[in-house]
Amino acid sequence: MDVTPLVPEGVQIIHGYGDGAFRIAQVVHQGPVLVMPEMTVPWAVEVGTALDPFDLATLEPILSADRRFDILLIGTGPKQVFVPPAVRQAIRDRGPVAEMMDTGAACRTFNVLLTEGRRVAAALLPVG
Repeated sequence: MDVTPLVPEGVQIIHGYGDGAFRIAQVVHQGPVLVMPEMTVPWAVEVGTALDPFDLATLEPILSADRRFDILLIGTGPKQVFVPPAVRQAIRDRGPVAEMMDTGAACRTFNVLLTEGRRVAAALLPVG
């Protein structure tokens, strides 16, 4: 029996993370990334300062009007960190619900939601 989740055609999954990098759709990306079903781009934040102060402009590839995501997973590194409620509301005002979790959980959740056909994106800080 094949228990591998079915990945919709044309989308990318997160295959791994660690040592400051991510392997997404079999391509290695160093540093923070913004992951969408069809592409991954660098996230223009400095590790250690990405969440304080939180700059919504860095999320523009995800929040732009031509993209519609229901959920934005924010991988906050090795531990879960919460962004201020006003920032969460500002993200919500642009469309998606923001969910903060450690980066490992965000990677796994992204893959699960993607295989379910959900409109999900992730902003991921590296681990290690």
